[in-house]
Amino acid sequence: MAATRTSSAPAPTAAPGASRDRVLDLVRAGCLVVVVVLHATMAGIEIGPSGTQITNALENQPWFTPVSWIVQVMPLFFVVGGFAGITQWRRMRSAGAAPADFIRVRLTRLARPALVAFAVIAGALAVASAAGVSPDLLAQLGFRLSQPMWFIGVYLGTSALVPLLSRLHERAPRATLALLVSAAIGVDLLSITTGSPAIGFANLAFVWLAVQQIGFWYADGWFRFRSHGQLLGMALGAFALLLTSTTAGPYPADMLANLNPPTINLVLLGVVQVCLLSLVSARLAVLVSRPRLRAAVDVIGKHSLTAYLWHMPALSLLAAGLLALGSPWPEPLGTSWWLTRPLWLVGIALVLVPLAAWAGRFERGPIGPGPRTPGRASAGVVIAIAAVVAVLAAGFTTVSATCGALLLLVALRLQRSAPLQPVFS
Repeated sequence: MAATRTSSAPAPTAAPGASRDRVLDLVRAGCLVVVVVLHATMAGIEIGPSGTQITNALENQPWFTPVSWIVQVMPLFFVVGGFAGITQWRRMRSAGAAPADFIRVRLTRLARPALVAFAVIAGALAVASAAGVSPDLLAQLGFRLSQPMWFIGVYLGTSALVPLLSRLHERAPRATLALLVSAAIGVDLLSITTGSPAIGFANLAFVWLAVQQIGFWYADGWFRFRSHGQLLGMALGAFALLLTSTTAGPYPADMLANLNPPTINLVLLGVVQVCLLSLVSARLAVLVSRPRLRAAVDVIGKHSLTAYLWHMPALSLLAAGLLALGSPWPEPLGTSWWLTRPLWLVGIALVLVPLAAWAGRFERGPIGPGPRTPGRASAGVVIAIAAVVAVLAAGFTTVSATCGALLLLVALRLQRSAPLQPVFS
């Protein structure tokens, strides 16, 4: 085995103009596909005497617990986000940008496509209600549509803190990561000992900031400078801690259950995932160099946020169309249900692709000049997060989606220094 550097501190920071990592582009695209397929598979639609019911078909299924350890890819999402955030901030900083500039760019990239999605959902729910759709069915639909939106609010908040946390990372990388991990463990302990799960939602900050921080270490090349033996040892160690915490400890074994609220197990899972990724990164680099795969990854990357925002509406549109046509619905998890899942996934893709093509322009639209005012940038982030909280608290309803869209509009307006004009002009 070739000798490698083994210091415990991160490698020197990457050059400000470092190019993007194609392997991480592939990972992000793969994670997005996993999320879409997982949510599509979870969708259980039952038609009975009490009407149409929308359920999570995989909930409380013992066989799904080990599967959840594979399909729980959110830690990888935030590792990639940490890499992308710190490399973008370093490039902007080297060009003379201020933290407010970075926050404004990130906020606009996230809030603008979310505004469109919220506004369209509000209009669609209003039309459905006027057409006589059952309020109970609309409430179920609104709840399911709103569930994935937590990611938008949390990712916005963690991204806004990149300039601050990158500075702390560059000064004291180990202490910064240790502090975030310790805070996450502290929240878990307080939530468990008091029997108050609501306390655990504080880890929407600490857990995901810690995982994002691991992305900073990845950007600095720390994992690249570990030997295969070291990476494998860290992965096995983190995996052993996961097994202990979920078998002998107080945590659920289902990794999706560890998501709501987030627990320290997601940080451990992130360590396992990033170590395994580092072990196979050379092979993945060869794989992603193939022109067709690289082109597919680029397309998904350009529309990643749009696909995330619209995959549940696409699923709902397909289901509504099938219901209107009177198509039979097999019993969830039955033989017929599993046999029809491939067609179900293809149908969702056929709806999602044109939706993403239309809505993708809002994700990649130009960002004009704005004020270099930290207060306005910070206020915009807080208001945008409040928009997400509004729909998470009430589910998507005509009122909550409209309020969320209006809050996002206010957040975006705060970032504009020019006279008011249409956001999507």
